[in-house]
Amino acid sequence: MLIDNLSLFLRIVEKGGLAAGGREMGLSPATVSERLAALEAHYGARLLNRTTRSISLTEEGRELVAGAQRLLAETEELEARIRLGVERIAGPIRLSAPSDLGRNRLARVVNRFLAANPEVSIDLHLGDGYVDVAAMGLDMALRYGDLADSSLIVKRLAGSSRIVCAAPAYLQRNGIPQYPQDLEQHNCLLMRFGMDADRAWPFEIDGRRRVVTVQGDRVANDGDLVRRWALEGYGIVRKSQWDVMEDIEAGRLVPLLREYEVPPLGLQVVWPVARIQPKRVRALIDMLAEDFQS
Repeated sequence: MLIDNLSLFLRIVEKGGLAAGGREMGLSPATVSERLAALEAHYGARLLNRTTRSISLTEEGRELVAGAQRLLAETEELEARIRLGVERIAGPIRLSAPSDLGRNRLARVVNRFLAANPEVSIDLHLGDGYVDVAAMGLDMALRYGDLADSSLIVKRLAGSSRIVCAAPAYLQRNGIPQYPQDLEQHNCLLMRFGMDADRAWPFEIDGRRRVVTVQGDRVANDGDLVRRWALEGYGIVRKSQWDVMEDIEAGRLVPLLREYEVPPLGLQVVWPVARIQPKRVRALIDMLAEDFQS
């Protein structure tokens, strides 16, 4: 019963509420409240601060999130070993990735991996905002850039240049920017991260890193949509090479201002320090590393 209550607790934290967490597990609000009370009584501590509109973790609750993730992972791994055997690649994998990368690159790797390992199932979460890997119970996540979260293990997959580009039709109508500052006169298609749109585009100009502030009539928090706007000729976009490489090779997008690009960011796969890595997870990480390095 403790394992079931811990699973419910993590689902409540993930979904941001008792009712939402209970619905995910097919439980009534009364049952959820009873089981949460039983869990708090078991540990002798309040785990959640609750109001009519929101919940927040207490210090003890935050400690339990990390411990419960570890315990459930170990339990899952033990069951997998007993049921499937140590040498078999089988069981579920939960991972997250940026939306454009997930749809246009990762999905193909997942298809190949599942074809080679039919006893594995994949639960893929796509989004361009911040993802708490441990709190969501993810086995791993693909991320761009340097990470400030020291609770994660990092494996670099590849470098990732950010390429300014646009469709030929847009450039025919509006001209080709010759210098980074020319972008101020163009319609730029912007990504939104949280509350802020990515309007500050960095460049290397005369040996120094400088920022050009761009504007545009379209902003979205979905990288795949922003790329599609660029393909349809609505403006200039700045995207990871992994998102636009095929479009550039096919001539659907034209790279711009490449001589002014800043050094590439890293593309890496990350996972929680305390999380046991089942063989299926290690196998997928190895396939991802091979795919991006090729």
